[in-house]
Amino acid sequence: MSKAVFTKGSILRHILVMTGANTIGLLTLFTVDLIDIYFLSLLGEQELAAAIGFAGTLLFFLTALSIGLQIATGALVSRAEGGHDRQLAGRYCSNTLIISALLSLVVCIAGWCFLADLLRFLGAKDATLEYAIDYAKILLPSTPLLAVGMCAAAALRGIGDARRSMYATLAAAIVNAVLDPLFIFGFNWGLEGAAAASVMARVALVSIAFLSLINIHRLPVRVSLQDLLDDIKTIVHIGGPAVLTNLATPIGGSYVLKIMASYGDSAVAGAAILGRVAPVAFAALFALSGAIGPVIGQNAGAGYYGRVRHAVYSAMLSGVVYVLVVWVLLFWLRGTIIDVFAAQGEAAYLIDMYCKWLAGGFMFGSMLYVANASFNNLNLAYAATLLNFGRALLGVIPLVALFSHYYGAVGVLAGEIAGAGLFGIIGFVAMLRYVTYLENKHLTMQSPMQPTNDNNLSGFSSEQSRLGQRCMQRDGD
Repeated sequence: MSKAVFTKGSILRHILVMTGANTIGLLTLFTVDLIDIYFLSLLGEQELAAAIGFAGTLLFFLTALSIGLQIATGALVSRAEGGHDRQLAGRYCSNTLIISALLSLVVCIAGWCFLADLLRFLGAKDATLEYAIDYAKILLPSTPLLAVGMCAAAALRGIGDARRSMYATLAAAIVNAVLDPLFIFGFNWGLEGAAAASVMARVALVSIAFLSLINIHRLPVRVSLQDLLDDIKTIVHIGGPAVLTNLATPIGGSYVLKIMASYGDSAVAGAAILGRVAPVAFAALFALSGAIGPVIGQNAGAGYYGRVRHAVYSAMLSGVVYVLVVWVLLFWLRGTIIDVFAAQGEAAYLIDMYCKWLAGGFMFGSMLYVANASFNNLNLAYAATLLNFGRALLGVIPLVALFSHYYGAVGVLAGEIAGAGLFGIIGFVAMLRYVTYLENKHLTMQSPMQPTNDNNLSGFSSEQSRLGQRCMQRDGD
């Protein structure tokens, strides 16, 4: 029986609780990535950090498919849950898990075949290229595990069980943290040890998340091939744009890395360190973008657009306040960060400038995260796609080219943040207007003689929304 827990009570409380639970898991995972690069820095080879930068960018590009399907899973499950249809939520959960596993396997095989060429294209060469290949060859085959684990965790959040979703990511992080020093130093595997620990972490993630769905919630249901074929269109309707949306980020990131590589391995190493520090520092911001989706999805599915708007504003303001606090902390700790990772030359300069001046730009980037999550859960996923590609192609790439010409390696980072900030503002304003449009459309569809009972209203009753049609048919019965 569906509970649709986010359609009642304090919106801000729901957002903070979901964000808090997500943050713990994400923070642990991001911290383990940070520990990875810290342990490798102790080996005294700057090329190792640069190799992780190259391999990490490529692997993130290949896992964009998994991220997109994770978004589709959370959006569809939360909508069905908001419409009080647990059977439909289970069906969507099962089918997205199957599709995620199959498609990620195809991407994994393709990435394996062209691994060296792709890393060379990004700018890796000599010893750094060899290290990056060794690292990616171990981690890449576990991509299907990551895809299924991410979708399972998203399904848990979609039905309001942020706690067990947190347990899954937390367990994965603990496994990684324990095995990292053992594999890197105990077994003397070095970079390969860090990759092997990450593989075992993914095994833990998928195991706990999937077992929670089955044993606790019994959410996945047995589906036929016909069910799968019937739902592909609905899943692609959200997952397709979401995949494209997330492809935009590594496209922009690949260009950033390629330009950064022109300034040498020290600059790439500095960017790689920041690429691990920033997710830890802003973990709650990333968690917020994942937490707001189910809250918006359930309330939109129930027709509560006032609560949807409240959720959007609460998320945005929470993100801005959080970024300001973290910016102060990074400014204060910048010297410590440089010393801990033994950064020198260009790497140390990049870290110092980022903590002093650039980190604050995340407050505008947070608007983009909120806008993307909102569009993905309001039946307009292609808007998030346009935003992210606009950010990459019209924001990040031209601004990185311009700023790097005048300011060197630090201009690369500045251009990336400025491009995200510009489209964050655009996206947030567009998303608020879309919520108003949906609310007005929803009100005009009500019969003047029908009592206003929000529990019987579906926010996804347009012709293009199959889920909304099903919810309306059920309510009519």
